[in-house]
Formats: sequence, structure tokens, C-alpha cells
Amino acid sequence: MGDEERRERIYELAWAAYADPEPAMKAASEVRDRAFGPRITYSRKVFIPLTKLCRDNCGYCTFAHGPRPGEKAFLTPGEVLEVARAGAEAGCKEALFTLGDKPEKRYPEARRELREMGFGTTIEYLAHCCRLVLEETGLLPHANPGVLSAGEVRDLRPVSVSQGIMLEQASDRLLGPNLAHWASPDKVPAKRLKTMEGAGRLKVPFTTGILIGIGETVEERVDTILAIRDLHERHGNIQECIVQNFRAKPGTRMAGWSEPTEDEMLATIALARLLLPSDVTVQAPPNLAGLEVNGTPSYARYIDAGINDWGGVSPVTPDHVNPERPWPHLEELEKATQAKGYLLLERLALHPSYARDAGTWVDERLRPGVLSAQDAEGFARTEDWAPGTTEPVPAKVLAEARGLRPSKVRPNFARALAAAGTRDLREDEIALLFTARGTEFEELCRVADGLRREVNGDEVTYVVNRNINYTNQCYFRCRFCAFSKGPKSLNLRGDPYLLDTAEVARRAREAWEKGATEVCMVGGIHGSFTGKNYIDYLRAVKDEVPDMHVHAFTPLEVWQGARTLGISVEKFLVELKEAGLGTLPGTAAEVLDDEIRAIICPDKINTAQWAEVMRKAHGIGLSATTTIMFGHVDGPANWARHLMVLRDIQADTGGFTEFVPLPFVHMGAPLYLQGRSRRGPTFTETVKMHAVGRIALHGHIDNVQVSWVKLGAEGAKACLQAGCNDLGGTLMNESISRAAGADHGQEMTPSDLEAMIRDVGRTPRRRNTLYGVPERARSV
Repeated sequence: MGDEERRERIYELAWAAYADPEPAMKAASEVRDRAFGPRITYSRKVFIPLTKLCRDNCGYCTFAHGPRPGEKAFLTPGEVLEVARAGAEAGCKEALFTLGDKPEKRYPEARRELREMGFGTTIEYLAHCCRLVLEETGLLPHANPGVLSAGEVRDLRPVSVSQGIMLEQASDRLLGPNLAHWASPDKVPAKRLKTMEGAGRLKVPFTTGILIGIGETVEERVDTILAIRDLHERHGNIQECIVQNFRAKPGTRMAGWSEPTEDEMLATIALARLLLPSDVTVQAPPNLAGLEVNGTPSYARYIDAGINDWGGVSPVTPDHVNPERPWPHLEELEKATQAKGYLLLERLALHPSYARDAGTWVDERLRPGVLSAQDAEGFARTEDWAPGTTEPVPAKVLAEARGLRPSKVRPNFARALAAAGTRDLREDEIALLFTARGTEFEELCRVADGLRREVNGDEVTYVVNRNINYTNQCYFRCRFCAFSKGPKSLNLRGDPYLLDTAEVARRAREAWEKGATEVCMVGGIHGSFTGKNYIDYLRAVKDEVPDMHVHAFTPLEVWQGARTLGISVEKFLVELKEAGLGTLPGTAAEVLDDEIRAIICPDKINTAQWAEVMRKAHGIGLSATTTIMFGHVDGPANWARHLMVLRDIQADTGGFTEFVPLPFVHMGAPLYLQGRSRRGPTFTETVKMHAVGRIALHGHIDNVQVSWVKLGAEGAKACLQAGCNDLGGTLMNESISRAAGADHGQEMTPSDLEAMIRDVGRTPRRRNTLYGVPERARSV
């Protein structure tokens, strides 16, 4: 079939959709569900109308007007910041700059005002205001200034995370006398397509769309959607296509025109969803829909037609383009969305897939703000909570885990969850579980906790132990670590130190006298260290307290110690065991995916080397814990790979005692301070890590531990109800999380931990390092 014949076939399908939208809507909603799941997004924005002067003369527009006596042509910088600050205070994350198209080319007043402010063009002034808003409020600008040259697109890229221009219609016919785009030089379709083409070459995420009901034919609507499709297929930068309906407005040239019917709108949405690539978001503005029908907002039917986005909704400013049509309140929008079985999720001005790939799509000067504002899936981060802070656990997350945010469940998610406990999940299934929200999140927690009960019963264990961090000096350059390289401005790290063997032995004796059965020894890799230092520390502890269990030395320390002595990893492990090593901590794992390790710890041991140390240790009878340090530049696919590595090792050796998720504490981490990471995982992601860990490792690793140091008591209790059965240790003198900026205490007593356990209706049990019963039961 040739191109013309194919296009004629599409025209026929379009006519059928306009005759009866229901079949197309059903097909479109299925495409949407496969691509985006049960999620409808929106951007919480503030609307900044920089100027309402415009050189165009569109027949339907009430936004633009000519110069008015006593009225400035442009908002002043102060006025822009006043609006932006109000938006920031209301929780907005996007600053939408909308303005007329190059008014200085038509009005001397605009030229004069720009000149007085020190600017030659509207685009120069727009760039200045975007930068002001970004620097003063942290809002992420989206620029919507009309036709741009490639140079102007380039100039705006460092100050706006995305840009946009409505194509509206791809037909030159509408430029004719008395038609919609008559006397509007910037509405020439070729100019608008050229703007988008230039943006594509410059890797600028772009918003565009179709406006229906302005005199176009069905065929012209199809041609417009196909022109957008072709652009995206060439450059991949069309993040969303808006389907917007014309509204007749008094005082305009088209005030008497008929508006498109609801069926026309539904059919156009469905066609856009079916004709556009599946990764392009389809949006329809809810405030331009008709009136409620039987108490249900008419815009809710747009979900049936295949949209996955409502666009920008402002809690602060009106829709200046359609001021007579206010946006629905967010509570109403959420209620209408959930009534259809979909979750309303906040996004940035940048859509999730582009936010996740900020290295490609966002100028380096804007990346810190984008990374800080997003979660692991690229949606807007909506929680104040972060690991290590004392911010309250988000009540909405706890409610969601209890099923109070119902939504549809994706068929592939249901299949993966149904397989939990019956077989080992594939990597793609594990990654999918990490994207659970709504009812899926509730089900994930329920299944994980069921497996916990099956394996561990209702006991929750803990160990009485002490951390001994023998040095905070390290010659490795891990970018997440604040322990050895943290800024003194946090007043946490203090001066560099190196404990001698006598001090380590003294601390071990002190811990023993307080009832500890374990000391955990880890530290930085001091520049003078060889394998002998590790052996000396072990012997010092065992000579002082022969019955103390020594849990010490990460795979990095083992690898470095063996290399400095010029012996094999296995031989060094044997020497450590003979000197008194009982078990290994499974830290230095971070994320066992070399794609991530190359970013966060490029000079550290790689995944294969970490795994080799663990396999060798297990082979000579040394058990180990295992961890993941997550929530920085990683995501569901990386987490799934990590769990697969652990599962494969455990299937061969059986040497891991527990899985311990360690959420990234961002406050003092160089990676975050350099603007190169997120603010740690969200609380939802943290709960999911514990739950998915339980499910993915079921039948292999029996114990899942939650870190109260990083989550606090309430956070730990939430994870105890999502698959966890262990609270770790009392951790006298924990300092690594504190060095990163964590606010939680350095120690909990056994009575504190037992009270936490009883609060969730479970039975506490003190254990030893290997989950047996301690031989001594001295109180602390």
C-alpha cells in the first residue's frame, strides 16, 4: 500500500470515528492503558502571561489585544516574580510563560518598552524572566512564545525545561480572508513545523497540539495529527499533543461560529491516540469541556477516549487564554479521574520519560532542579519526607497501602504478583512491581506481608550491637558518600580520625558490658591501610572480648586488603576468618548494576568483583548480609538487576542471612550537592523496596531488615507491615548515616525496639548475628 493509499484509508477510519466514536475510543483507551497504565497526569503550574500583545490576528482569540492607554506592554520582572512566588508557595512546580507572538514586530510601544528594559526582542526578555523565576523560586519554566528560529530555541533551552507551540492545524487554507488564521503571519503551518523541527534537532522536549472547530475538514485534522507524528518519529521530542476544542467568544471574529460537539472531541482524542506514537502523551484541557451530565463532569469522558494527561492546572492563576472557563479544583479532578479507575499523578513541565533521561533532554544548568523535583519514575516528587529527615511519614502513602486509593490493576502487574511465591520472577516482572501505585501498591504490600508471615511468622527480630567506624578517611571517591568526604557545614563529620587497635578493643569491651553480642566494623579505606590493618583490628577485638561476634569488612575492604597483600581474595578471607571474623556486612553493594556504579562509584569494585568476594566468603563458611543503597540516579530496572544478582548468588551459595534496603540520604552527599541526583527515594519507593525485596528473594533470602536509622520509628513500622521481619541492631554510635545528614538518633535500646514491634501487633525476639538465640541475655 502506497503513502497516498494509506492516507486515504486513515481518512476513511476517521470519518467512521466521527460517525460513531465508541469503537475508536475503545481501541484508543486500550493503547493508552498499555503505554501508560491506569495513570492520568497533570502539571501543577502557575500561569505567567508575559505580554498580551501579539502581531497575529486569530479570529477566535481573546488573549491578545493591542496596546491600551496606561497599560504596560509587558509584565515587569517584579510582577513576574510576584506571580511565581505565589505559585511556589502553593506547591506549583511549573511556571508556564504564555505570550503573544513577537509583538515588537507590530507595535512601536512593545519595541520602546523592551528597549527601556535593556532588551532587543521579546524572546530576550522571556529568557531573562525564565532565569529570574528559576533562580528566585525554583519553579521550572515552560516557554510558549510562538514561532522561533533555531537560535531562539537554543537561547531558551538553558532557562526552560520544555517549550511549546500549538500547530493547531496544518492547512494553509485557514490563512485565507476571514478564516481563522487570516492576517496571522505566525500561523503559517510551515513556520510552526519548522520551529518544532529545530527544537527536535536541539533535543528540546516540545508540547504541541491540534485545535478543532476553526473551519478545518476531517481530512485536515488527520493531516495535522500525522504531521505531529512525523516530527516525533524523526526527533523523538514531542512530549505531548493537546487536543483542544474551539470555544466561540464574544467580541471575536468567530463569535458566531458553531463549536465542535462532544462526539467530535472524543473522536479526535481517539484518533490522536491511535495515530500518534504510543509514547506521546495525549492531553485534553478539562476546563474547555461541556457541563456536567448527571453529576459527572463531562471531561471525564476524555479518559474513555484515550487521554493520559489533563495538562497544566493552577491553584493560583486563571487560564488567561480562556479566563471564562476556570480550571476544575484539583480535588474535583482527582475524584473524577479515580471514578474511572485511574490515578491522578502530578508531573513536571517535563513529562516523565524526558525527566528520567534529563542527561539527554535537559540543559545541564537545569538538571539539578529537574532531578531534585522528580521521583524514580520521573513524576513530580510530592512528599516532603526524605530518608534521614524527621519529616512525618506521608499519611497518603499509609492510606494508599491500606487500599484507600483504589485504581485499576494492569494485567501484566497482576500476573507478576500472582506468580510471587510460586516461582522466581523475571527481571522485567520485578521492575514492574516497583512501579506499583494505588490498588497495585496495596496488593504489593499485602502479598509481601503474606510471604513474610509464611516464612517468619509474627516474630520481629533484632540484635544488640555496636558500630565501630575505625576511620572516616578514604581514598576512594564514591560520589554518594558523606562519611569520608561530607561538608563540614553539616557539622556532622568533624575532623578526620583513625582509631588505633586499643581504642577499637576498648569500644568492643564497652559494648560487651552493655549487653552487645556483635560489633560491626566498617570504615573508609585509609591511604595507609593494607590487609594487615584489618587482621590487627580483628585480633584486638577477639583478644579483648573472645566471645564477641565480629561482623566486619565490606567486599571493598576485602578486595583492597587482598590486593595490598598480594594474595587471592579467598586466601585473605581465610586469614580474616582465622583472626576472628564471624560474618561480612553486604555493604559496598550500592546498586549492583555497572551502569549505575559508573556514575556513583566509578573507582570502586564492580558488580562481578563484589559478587566474587561474596561467593568466596560463602565458600569458606562466612555468611553475609546484603544491601542496596537506592534512590539517587537509579530506578526500577536497576533495582531489579540488583535483586537478580543477589538471588543468583544465594541460589548457588545460600550464604546471605538477610536483605537490607538502605535509602540514600542526600543532604550531605556530594552527588546531590553537585546537582547530580534525586533527594533520595520517596517514602512510597522505600516501602516498595522492602516489599519487592521480600517477593523477589522469596525462597532464597528469608529475612528482610528495615533501617530505623534512615526511616525513623514510624517509617520502620510501615515497612514491618510490608514484608519486613527484622529491625537490625541497636547500633550504638552509628555514624555513617549521621554523616550524610540523617537526623535520627545514633542508638535505640532493646526496650525501644520492642515497643516499636509491639506497636504493630508483632512479637519481638532478640537474636544473634546468625538469627539464632543469643547465648547471653544481659540487659542493656
